[in-house]
Amino acid sequence: MAASGSRQKRAGVSKPPDKPPVHMGRRTMLGILGLTGIGIAIGTKIDDRLGGVISDISSTIGVPLPGADQFRFYTVTGEYPVIPADTYELTVDGMVREPLKLNIADLRAMKRTHLVHRFQCVTGWYVPNVPWEGVRLSDVLDRAGVDPNASALRFFSADGVYTESLTLAQARLPNILVADKMLDGNVTADHGGPVRLYVAPMYGYKSIKWMNRIEVTNEVTPGYWEDNGYPTNAWIGGVPTS
Repeated sequence: MAASGSRQKRAGVSKPPDKPPVHMGRRTMLGILGLTGIGIAIGTKIDDRLGGVISDISSTIGVPLPGADQFRFYTVTGEYPVIPADTYELTVDGMVREPLKLNIADLRAMKRTHLVHRFQCVTGWYVPNVPWEGVRLSDVLDRAGVDPNASALRFFSADGVYTESLTLAQARLPNILVADKMLDGNVTADHGGPVRLYVAPMYGYKSIKWMNRIEVTNEVTPGYWEDNGYPTNAWIGGVPTS
């Protein structure tokens, strides 16, 4: 935890003064991993009954969660970074022709995409009809110029700990966004702002919060939760056909 804090300080982020997040550390999440496996197996057939089961178990292990119609706030570090929008920068590097450093203005000057789509957590809860806005990840990659030998992406969070990954083919789906707006406003710090990833066809742990770096690589590197037993391919209801 101390190492994470030092990384955050160097990155120019800080702990928020109020609204403490829910700390979902390794022990907590591994304690309900069996039920998350059920969630993965039944995909889009997860309903409020499973969400209720998860909520009941969560209450017994001291994790306060809001109602099923709201987002639930998780952090793996015990705190979350607060990054001023005017200092935010997204680095795109690795196997690219032109490494990028994009600020909020750069992203908002690119072609914008709007989606209305549910956010589905692997533990069973979901929020329907969430408005999302941002830049298609594929457009960011095209701007950087991906090396023909590249095949995957690795994503990094400003919390200094969380990582995620996608194959290049997955990243080029049209409903994968570098999102700076959601719920009809800017992405707030507790939702992972000022910029987060939104991977519509996959469970929520793939939609990394506080995203500050995208590395283009030639192999998939398992992310934080994949290292703890979650699937690398987290499709909701099966692999999309289009």
